[in-house]
Order: sequence, then structure tokens, then C-alpha cells
Amino acid sequence: MNSEARNDARPALRIIPREQHTISRKNISKAALRVLYRLNEAGYDAFLVGGAVRDLLLGGHPKDFDVATNATPDEVKKLFRNCRLIGRRFRLAHVVYGPEIIEVATFRGTGEEEGAEGERRIVDGRIVRDNVWGTIEEDALRRDFRVNAMYYDISDFSVRDYVGGMQDLQDRVLRLIGEPATRYREDPVRMLRAARLAAKLGFSIDAAAAAPFEELGPLLAEAAPARLFDESLKMFLAGHGLKSFRMLEQCGLLKFLFPATARALRRGDEALRALVEQGLANTDARVVEGKSVTPAFLFAVLLWGEVRDLAHHLVAGGKDANEAWARAALQVVGEQCQRVAIPRRFTFTMEEIWSLQPRFEQVQRKKVLRLLAHPRFRAAFDFLLLREHESPAMRELGLWWDHAQQLPHDTLAAALPSHGGGGNEPEPAAAPVRKRRRRKPSAKSKPA
Repeated sequence: MNSEARNDARPALRIIPREQHTISRKNISKAALRVLYRLNEAGYDAFLVGGAVRDLLLGGHPKDFDVATNATPDEVKKLFRNCRLIGRRFRLAHVVYGPEIIEVATFRGTGEEEGAEGERRIVDGRIVRDNVWGTIEEDALRRDFRVNAMYYDISDFSVRDYVGGMQDLQDRVLRLIGEPATRYREDPVRMLRAARLAAKLGFSIDAAAAAPFEELGPLLAEAAPARLFDESLKMFLAGHGLKSFRMLEQCGLLKFLFPATARALRRGDEALRALVEQGLANTDARVVEGKSVTPAFLFAVLLWGEVRDLAHHLVAGGKDANEAWARAALQVVGEQCQRVAIPRRFTFTMEEIWSLQPRFEQVQRKKVLRLLAHPRFRAAFDFLLLREHESPAMRELGLWWDHAQQLPHDTLAAALPSHGGGGNEPEPAAAPVRKRRRRKPSAKSKPA
């Protein structure tokens, strides 16, 4: 089957028996197994499906497990007391076991068959409601990428591949099911999913799947900003943020998701690129180490170039520095939130991180001590360390503050001038600076 997968042809089923694949039940959550077995014992078809099957076949350890079945949501709810039905656009059953939620979806159909049960609505090419039940064959063709359309059958532990997903796993390539432009118009966020999955899995994106990005990328502006926020978290806070960022740039999609970031990077500021990539790399490292991260710091990194340049422009035009930084932050955040709905609790922290940056250059006693006591000092200081590529003076500034916070309060206060010009660099005599091991900047240790 070639990369332009067929829409109408009947899928060619390939069944991979238990002895010929690597999926083991010991790597499937107990909650997912309970759901699968209960459905099967009640006489329904029950399959593990989607990303969990893909990742298990690749030797990974999925965190989320989705189930597909021919039982309707109401029938699922009758089987499980711990079940709740959610969604209008896409009706689902959530079976809850403590903190774990197993998502159970009924096989979706095309809605073209006479007497098809349910409702499917398409407006301007986009699916706005999708609750038509169908067969497993139809369900496979309705999924996005071929690697996500394989089914693990709990009845005999085989894997069912209807669209060539196993071949794509071996080729390490993402191919869409169906005609790419049509599938992206149905749901533009699929373009971002392609970039995210390629980055996560280390796969390439099939040429036919990538070809419509430039033409159809503007459709992302019509996606719900709250949904794009969730998608952004999946890209940048799941341990493969740097790869996702580079993939977005490579695919030409960054400008549709983070237009301010793309504009700033197009100006050729290599120090800014170093800051963004180091911030993403540090966040990835924290995720791998099991440490907490916050979207506020990450979004502050991504939008810094545009905020900084706009603030400097306003100051050069005669605006008060504090007002300039506040106005720059408001404008850039406002534009970005039209694309990605960043909650106010995060944008407030972002604005504080940015507004504190100029204050690091002021080394009078009261200002230094006040800044050290600021609740966002740690996040702002970590951000300052990311800026070391801007200039040698910025690197020295980071070293100065690294040492200053190590000193006892009285010692630091005695070493600082009580007044002064507060120029662009700390005064050499302001505090004793000796060579120390640099503290590695982080993506902030605690959520905002």
C-alpha cells in the first residue's frame, strides 16, 4: 500500500499472531486488562488500540491505554459502575480505576451506509460531530496515521493491522490514512500531531503527508485555542520538546502555532536560538529525571525574543522602562493567546519573569535584597542564566548573581553600594566574585 492510502478500498487485514509480535500483557496496565476482559466476557469485541499498541510494539512503556469495541457507550456504562460518558463531538466512555482512566471508544463508521446509527456532521471540511457507529474495518480507516491504526485483540492476543501500520513501524515513517489534504481539513491539529509524533518516535514524515503543511497551516488559526494549548503541552513538556520544536521549524508549522517566536528567530539572532533550545533541552532533562516543570517558564522562553525586542524599541522611543516591559508583555501574550489559550495563572508568571530581567542589572543594596526576596526570583534567575549567550557581560551578570545568593545576608548587604547609577553591568567592587562552578539553569523546579 503506498503513502496515499485509499479511502474507499476495503482494508487488507494482516493478523500478527502472539508469537510473532512483542506485546506482553505484563506491560499493559491492570485497569486496561480488566476493561478488555470484561467487554470480551460480555460478548463484545475488545481491542487495545492506537498509541499504546504502537509504543508497545516499539518496546516502549505507554502511560495511557485506549480501548476500541463494538459496544456502544451506553452498553459500556451498563457493564462498569465506575464509568462515565463524556463528549458531544466524539462520544466516549471513561472507565475510572483510582487515578487511571481507560478511554473506551465505539468503532466509528463513515456514516455513508444506509441506516447507519448515530450522527456525523462536517462543516467546511471539518468534523464537528462524529458519533456514527461502524465496523472495526471502518474504524481503522477513520484513524489518522497508519501506525496508530493497529488493534491488540484480547481474545487471542494477536495484533490486527488493516492499513499497513506494521510496515510503517519497520520503515520508521509516518503515513496518513486517506488523502492528506482532506484529513487535515477534517482536523487541522493532525498537522501538529504529525510533527509531535515524528519527534517523539524519531520517525520521518512521509512526503505526501508533509506536502500540504504550508498551504493548510493557516487552518490552525481556526482550531480551538484551548486545544492548541493542550497540544503544546504534549509537544514541549513530555520529554521531547527540543525535537518537537526543531520538527515544527523543519515542517514550517512553527509560524502558525507561535508566530512571535518564528518572527524573532527569522531575524537571525543566534543567542536567542541558543536560549530557546537550551531552555527546551533543560525542560526535557527535568522530565526525564521526574522533576516538576511548568508551562509558564517554557512559554516565557519561547516568547522572549519578541518581548525583549519590543520592550527595547519602546524604551528607545522614550517610554519608561517599566511601562515598556509591561506593554511589550501584554501585546505579545495577547497575540499568542489568540492562537494558544495560555491560562492567566501562567501568563502572570511569564510577565513577572520578563519584567525582572532588567532588575538584575541594578546592584544597589536595597534593589538586590528586594530582588532576592521576590517570589519569582528563582525562575527569573534561571531565565537569566539561559541568556548567557547574549553577551560576555550577561554571562558575568549570571555569575555575579549566582555568587551573591550564596553569601550570608549581612555579608552581601555590607558589600553592596547603598546607591549608585545602576548601569548595565554590576560594579566590580559590589561583591567579591570568585570562580565557582556554574549552576545549570533549569525549567523552574515548581509549577507556578
